[in-house]
Amino acid sequence: MTEPDQQVSNGKRVVVAAPRGYCAGVDRAVVTVEKALERYGAPVYVRKQIVHNKHVVEELEARGAIFVEELDEVPDDALVIFSAHGISPAVRAEAKTRGLRTIDATCPLVTKVHNEAKRFAAQGLPILLIGHDGHEEVEGTSGEAPDRITLIEHPDDVDNVELPTDQPVAWLSQTTLSVDETAMTVERLRERFPKLVDPPSDDICYATQNRQDAVKQIAAHSDLMIVVGSQNSSNSVRLVEVALDAGAKAAHRVDNASELDPAWFTGVTDIGVTSGASVPESLVDGVLQRLVEFGYPPAVEERLVEESLTFSLPPQLRPHDSRSRQR
Repeated sequence: MTEPDQQVSNGKRVVVAAPRGYCAGVDRAVVTVEKALERYGAPVYVRKQIVHNKHVVEELEARGAIFVEELDEVPDDALVIFSAHGISPAVRAEAKTRGLRTIDATCPLVTKVHNEAKRFAAQGLPILLIGHDGHEEVEGTSGEAPDRITLIEHPDDVDNVELPTDQPVAWLSQTTLSVDETAMTVERLRERFPKLVDPPSDDICYATQNRQDAVKQIAAHSDLMIVVGSQNSSNSVRLVEVALDAGAKAAHRVDNASELDPAWFTGVTDIGVTSGASVPESLVDGVLQRLVEFGYPPAVEERLVEESLTFSLPPQLRPHDSRSRQR
């Protein structure tokens, strides 16, 4: 990063948003796999991608992690780690029935949503879950109360909900959604269901919100926003949408610097860069270096807020080292 008086060269400017990249839940999950490999040795099995970033997954595979879709791919007596996105009670029960050794790397903020689903279900309330069909987090949360949860993907879906409008209905959300679109959906829900019951606190995680707010801060004066993140990363995809809604003239998601298309930069003076919550900083550095090769100056950082939240590692990994390595 450069000082503000060095940030413009030949009329061009690159601004990198902060906060960006790894959140506390992602850091905890990745370190969980690393520490498990150190302590128990390879192979360590991981159900689903530990976080939604293909480079992180490839690096862990090289160290001995084996990623599987379902538990039937895990040998008897093996050690399996559950990903940051959470699991349904059915998956947990299957692991117990088979006698698998397990470590749960579910993000504590996702666990919070699971607990809210269980509490609302115990109260007999129907639950409207705002999220994306097929996303692992949604599947895990829905599994806590499958008979009571109805999925809402878009604000327009609210009109199709078949529930009494004069009775209490609770709502929850996936943690990685667009803050603005979720607020719009909740507003629609409140109009249709006057007795709507809110969760105790927002379900969208602090990191998702901070990264979206940081993008809004720089998108309005950006000809082009580049979001570093994998295609299956919900929060990374949302950052592209947020950038465009906030005024960026164009926005693209890339996994790494090799995906930057020179055609994007024709006539582009001001560039904004950010990354999703499961992206190592090394991938952002690679993008910034490629921009220098394209003739842009070194980036200047615009920081919205400082993040200091950390989460303890799962109990099985705490005795010798409970500190999460910062990235």
